[in-house]
Amino acid sequence: MINTLSNKKQSNNLAELKKYLEEENNEIVENSNSIAYDYNLKINLYKENTTEGIVRVNPSTVMNAFGMGEMLEAGQNSSVASMFGSSNMTNTDIFIEMLDNQDLLKQQYDLVKGKWPSNYNEVVLILKEDGRIDDYTLYSLGLKDQKELETKWKAVEKGEKLEETEEETSYSYDELLDLSFKLILNSDYYKKENGIWLDKSEDEDYMKQKIADAESIKVVGIIKQNEESIVGTSVTSGVGYTKDLKEYVINKSNESEIVKEQKENQEVNVFSGLKFPTEDENTNFDYNSLSTEQKMAMSRLSNEQIAQMMEAYAENKNASFEKNMKTLSGIDLDKPTEINIYPKDFEAKDKIADAIEQYNQKQKDEGKEENVINYTDIVGLMMKSVSQIIDTISYVLIAFVAISLIVSSIMIGIITYISVLERTKEIGILRAIGASKKDISRVFNAETFIVGLIAGLLGIGITVLLTIPINGVIRSLAGVTVTTMVPPLAGVILVVISMLLTIIAGLIPARMASKKDPVEALRTE
Repeated sequence: MINTLSNKKQSNNLAELKKYLEEENNEIVENSNSIAYDYNLKINLYKENTTEGIVRVNPSTVMNAFGMGEMLEAGQNSSVASMFGSSNMTNTDIFIEMLDNQDLLKQQYDLVKGKWPSNYNEVVLILKEDGRIDDYTLYSLGLKDQKELETKWKAVEKGEKLEETEEETSYSYDELLDLSFKLILNSDYYKKENGIWLDKSEDEDYMKQKIADAESIKVVGIIKQNEESIVGTSVTSGVGYTKDLKEYVINKSNESEIVKEQKENQEVNVFSGLKFPTEDENTNFDYNSLSTEQKMAMSRLSNEQIAQMMEAYAENKNASFEKNMKTLSGIDLDKPTEINIYPKDFEAKDKIADAIEQYNQKQKDEGKEENVINYTDIVGLMMKSVSQIIDTISYVLIAFVAISLIVSSIMIGIITYISVLERTKEIGILRAIGASKKDISRVFNAETFIVGLIAGLLGIGITVLLTIPINGVIRSLAGVTVTTMVPPLAGVILVVISMLLTIIAGLIPARMASKKDPVEALRTE
């Protein structure tokens, strides 16, 4: 298993690829609706003006009521990537980064009220297609009390049966447009005391003051998926923000005092004041190893602060400069952790794949093997499985159709042969008045040709008419707008195939008719 994981582990120089995408005119950009850069960034947002104490709305704390908060916060990537959101969105996120393509968003989503975001501190509320907001989003945003969930869950744990209720809560658009949230940076959780940065996220008074002084993120619009949207109906409600907010958080974090201090001295852990451990270094605590300044600072700490410092020291065993930068969101915008490319269509997807291969070949030719990109074609992986199923079904249907064509061709041959037998005297008269063998053969070939033409036109015509109710049935059952149609070229080809098959089926009977002796044919009754 370890060997397998080792072989599959890949690393990409995404900084070089980002530089290539932004500086050069290439097919990847030309065939993309949007290119999103992800940085594993966690945007912390809190409810504003609340009487319920501190309520964090993102990442959501809803699952904490079920004792699942920590598991989800460290969970794997969500499958909801669609029009909104990076594929790195965790299951607790209701705030979703929108694609950087305003025209495409306006095609897929209707603006119900307000306006589209035009600044980093503006967001939109995303409704479902039917204009609803799911309960998870309502609890996450603090519109519903999370304590209610906790009470219900405790009742379930005790074996109590909860009564199902169909009560719905309604909100006016103006009420939702009045929502705003407070932005807290990862660096805001830390405060320097006696030369040591301490985590104050559990200090309620400290957090209340920080939240009160924090910047506000305002809901300025309400949008919902329209009927023509190609986005799957499984897209849940939430809050959409622009890439400007992400970049603002990163830039602001890099300007914070703690991040600057960590960058200035990359060998010392700002959380403990100790050097980052090396692989061979003994990381056990030794008071004598502390500097005079550190010992003096430690003597001024309270018991609680000493406990926090010792905890920080213990965590220093596995600490590193890179991990601290990630914790503090000290991110380099030129070094994304993931790049998501959204093609314009399937043809564009193939062109992008070819362009990436050309990019890789260019890097190899220049001797820069470390810049070769290994990518995952998410749509391709999904379509591969679907295509395999469709191909299997298609082969079965082709087999049935082939059998039916063979049977129908045989029946056409039999019908034509019977027609020859019934019209033997007619054949004799035609031969007697001067018709040649070829003329007789052409008569029957013409008949089979007409039969094939009418059959083909009837088949295509009925199929075209059937697509109208089929589209309606699919729409009502699946809730997805699908347009089934017969391509004009395919219709013409099918009619031609129908005529060819009937002509082939009538060749033998037509040849038999042309060979009949006119004298014997005239004697036939």
